[in-house]
Amino acid sequence: MTKADIIEEIVASTGVARKDAATTVEAFMEAIKNSLLERKENVYLRGFGSFIVKHRAEKTARNISKNTTIVIAAHDFPSFKPAKSFVSKMKGEE
Repeated sequence: MTKADIIEEIVASTGVARKDAATTVEAFMEAIKNSLLERKENVYLRGFGSFIVKHRAEKTARNISKNTTIVIAAHDFPSFKPAKSFVSKMKGEE
């Protein structure tokens, strides 16, 4: 499912204008990105899941083709953790 498909689903189920639905979806995604990137805050959507910021520590790795050791800097990255109720529905337990 693409962003355009999501917008079409919203238009079909709510009857709002396509432009308004697209603006809402864009604003929603921008709010999540801003929370994760700028404020380093997690986003919790009850019943769906959480968008969380994870941290990876600095580590050394090997470049096999050049036979050298490199240092990978510490960095943050986004992650998604589905809610327990969502996972159980996917498994067919509910």
